[in-house]
Amino acid sequence: MCGRFIITETAPDLAAMFDVEHEGENLPEPSWNIKPTEQIPVVLESAKSGPVVRRLESARWSLVPSSATELAVGYPTFNARAETAAEKPSFRASVAAKRALVPATGYFEWHTVGTTKTPYFIHSDDGLPLAFAGLYSWWRNPVLAADDPARWVLTATILTTEAEGPLRGLHDRMPVVLAEEWWDQWLDPHTLGDQALLDAAVAASRETGAALRFHEVAPVTGNGPELIEPVGERASI
Repeated sequence: MCGRFIITETAPDLAAMFDVEHEGENLPEPSWNIKPTEQIPVVLESAKSGPVVRRLESARWSLVPSSATELAVGYPTFNARAETAAEKPSFRASVAAKRALVPATGYFEWHTVGTTKTPYFIHSDDGLPLAFAGLYSWWRNPVLAADDPARWVLTATILTTEAEGPLRGLHDRMPVVLAEEWWDQWLDPHTLGDQALLDAAVAASRETGAALRFHEVAPVTGNGPELIEPVGERASI
């Protein structure tokens, strides 16, 4: 699973990295401790008003399907299982045509032994940002006027799959990490998404996922760069 992650790049950095053509408003600042329902940067492509435009937008991390009557659904939707997302009512429409990339410098995972949970920081082997496969949805607030700009809320989720390589020793699930050669196909709103596409994306992510590195960190509290320092280095400061 992926219940906490970090993104240390700024919006202009992300726009350059993902060849973004439009930067949205109120994009979140870098954070070392992002939790579900907080705002996260997402990359998506839209084609409603003509040519496809790649956008960097701020989304609420926990997908709310457009059919929902309230913003807070009664079950967790910050992650979606890649094996079943195409058939789940909450995610099916997003799989079809509303797929996103969720930039991340890395994420936290807790290894559990008995009642002890030890946090680890997981990141790329070269220190470059990762691109998680995500889904998005626009939720309309029914109590706000049609001309209220706050009426539409962008929400998103991160797809997960079975853990690869040494990560299996930490947790049985991990985010689907897409290599750059997959970005265009994943984002293209004209590509009809189905379970076959999800399976292909997961298969393509195996090599990237197996190359991830991790190290133990101190309890994840607060918000700052010290959260990702290895336990020994942090203790010596």
